[in-house]
Amino acid sequence: MPTRLTNYFLRTLREDPSDAEVTSHKLLVRAGYIRRQAPGIFAWLPLGLRVKARIEQIIREEMTAAGAHEVHFPALLPREPYEATGRWEEYGDGIFRLKDRKDADYLLAPTHEEVFTLLVKDLYSSYKDLPLSIYQIQDKYRDEARPRAGLLRGREFTMKDAYSFDYTDEGLDTSYMAQRDAYERIFTRLGLDYVIVQADAGAMGGSRSEEFLHPTPVGEDTFVRSAGGYAANVEAFTTLAPPTRGYEKLTPQEVLDTPDTPTIQTLVDVANEKHPRPDGRPWTAADTLKNVVLALTHLDGTRELVVVGLPGDREVDLKRAEVAFAPAEVDAATEDDFRKHPGLVKGYIGPWSAEGPVLGEEAATGIRYVVDPRVVDGSGWITGANVEGKHVFGLVAGRDFGWDGTVEVAEVKPGDPAPDGSGPVELARGMEIGHVFQLGRKYAEALGLKVLAENGKLVTVTMGSYGIGVTRILAIIAEENNDEKGLVWPAAVSPFDVHVVAAGREAVAFEVAEQAAAALEAAGLEVLLDDRPKVSPGVKFGDAELIGIPRVLVAGRGAAEGEVELWDRRNGERSTLPLAEAIAALTA
Repeated sequence: MPTRLTNYFLRTLREDPSDAEVTSHKLLVRAGYIRRQAPGIFAWLPLGLRVKARIEQIIREEMTAAGAHEVHFPALLPREPYEATGRWEEYGDGIFRLKDRKDADYLLAPTHEEVFTLLVKDLYSSYKDLPLSIYQIQDKYRDEARPRAGLLRGREFTMKDAYSFDYTDEGLDTSYMAQRDAYERIFTRLGLDYVIVQADAGAMGGSRSEEFLHPTPVGEDTFVRSAGGYAANVEAFTTLAPPTRGYEKLTPQEVLDTPDTPTIQTLVDVANEKHPRPDGRPWTAADTLKNVVLALTHLDGTRELVVVGLPGDREVDLKRAEVAFAPAEVDAATEDDFRKHPGLVKGYIGPWSAEGPVLGEEAATGIRYVVDPRVVDGSGWITGANVEGKHVFGLVAGRDFGWDGTVEVAEVKPGDPAPDGSGPVELARGMEIGHVFQLGRKYAEALGLKVLAENGKLVTVTMGSYGIGVTRILAIIAEENNDEKGLVWPAAVSPFDVHVVAAGREAVAFEVAEQAAAALEAAGLEVLLDDRPKVSPGVKFGDAELIGIPRVLVAGRGAAEGEVELWDRRNGERSTLPLAEAIAALTA
C-alpha cells in the first residue's frame, strides 16, 4: 500500500526557520524532516527517519561486506571505564556528565572505545578468536559550545562506530584497510565527493589517523592538498623546516631603536627606513621573529603561559595550537597576564630573559619558550629586545638564543611545500564525514584486554576505531542536492522512490493516481501518494518540489485521456505520456 498524505504526519513550512544558517537546515525543517527541540538537538519526523534509515542500510551492507558484526550499546554509561583511560578528564567540558540517585557518576557517551574493549575482554581470551570487527549505529552526545548549522554540528547526533581487534600489528593493518575500503564504497554509493587526508588523532590516541572530508564551502575544517597527491588536515600538516646553517662568520647581533613599532608591519616599515639591509633587499615580515604569548589551561585547572616564536609573516592558528598543546585549552594571553609578567614587554617581546640574551639561560619570567620549525640553528632574525621601542637585528638562532622545543602552531598558507616533497599545497574547506584510527594498544592496555598467543603467552590486543557521522552525512547530502524550489534527493537515499500527485478536483485524477500508485508499489517501489482532497494543485506541486523525491508522477488535466506528467527533479525535465508508459519508465 502506498503511503498517503491524507494521514501522514507531515506539515511543510513556507518560511525559513529564523535560526537556520545553512541551506540544509532551512530545507530539512521546512520540508518536514526534522524539528528543533533545543540548540543542537532535533526531533526526527517520519520523512527524516526514512532518509536516515536508507543511509544506515547502505552502511550496514558495506559493514557486513567488510566482515563486521553489529551490536548496540547504551548511550548512558558509567564513569569508571572512561576514568581508566584518562578520558573522563581529557574531555573536559565537551561531554554531558550526570549523577544517579546514589550519587554515582555517568556520562552520555561521546564515543564508545572503552565499553567495546571491555565487551571483548569479557568474551574473548584467545588469539583464535581474532581478528574481530564489531560496530554499532547509535546516538552520541557532545556538549558543543556553539552548536550550529542544523545537523552539521549538533549536541546529539547519530554515528556509526566500528572497532577492530587483532593481536598483531600486521593484523591491525589488514583490518584498518578493510574498513577504509568500506568507507570508500559507502561514500561512493551515497554520491558524496571525498578527500582522504592525514589527521590528528586527538583524544582518541593511536598511531595512524585519516579523515574523509567532503569538500564544501560550509565545511568547518581546512585541509591542504598538493598536485602530487599529498592531503592533510591543517592540524596534521607538518612544516618542511629549512636546513640549519653555520653561524661562526655571522656579524654580532645589534640592538637598535625602533620607536612606535608594536606591530610587524610598523617594524618592517621602520627597519627599511632607518636600518636598511646591507645587500639592498628590503626587509619583509618573514625576516622578523614574532613572539606570541599563549595561555594554556590544563586539565587540573592550572594556567600556564607559553611564548611561541614564529616568523612574522605568520599568525598563530588556534586549532593547530590546540593540537600542539593538547589536552590543554589554548587562548591568547590577557592584559592581566601581561601585568603579572612585567618581563614581557608587549609589542617588543624577545626570545630570552629580561636580564639579557644569554644562550641557554632560563627565562627570568619562568615562561616556557618554544619555536616554529622554521627557526633553526643559524637562521637570523629581527625580534623584540624586551625593551619598549627597541628591536634586535641579526639575532641568530642557536648562537644568541635557545628554546625549549618546537611546535606546529603557525597558520598554513597556499604555496607552502608539502612535507612529502610533492609540491606546493593549496587550501580548501571541507566537512568531516568519516574518520579511521589505528588506536594500537592504548585502550587495551588501560583496560587489560589480553589474549593467549600461539606460544601460550598473554599479548595485549591492538585496536582500530572507525567512525561515520550518519546525521551529518544526511545534512551534507541535503546541502549538496537542492535547487531554488526545494530538496532533490539522490535516488539511493530518497525517502520514497516516487511521489504520485493527484492534481485537480476531478475524480478521474484521483482514480488514475491510485492506479499508478498501486502499479508502482506492485513493482516493488515505495510510493508517497498525495491524495489530499481539498488541497489545490499549486500547493501539492510546491510540496512535491520542497520534499524532494526525485521522480514525481502527476495525474491532472490529461487523466481522463489516460495521460500523466512525469517530473525528474534531478534535471528538471517534464514530459507527458500515457500512464502505462510512465509506469514502465519508472520501473525500468
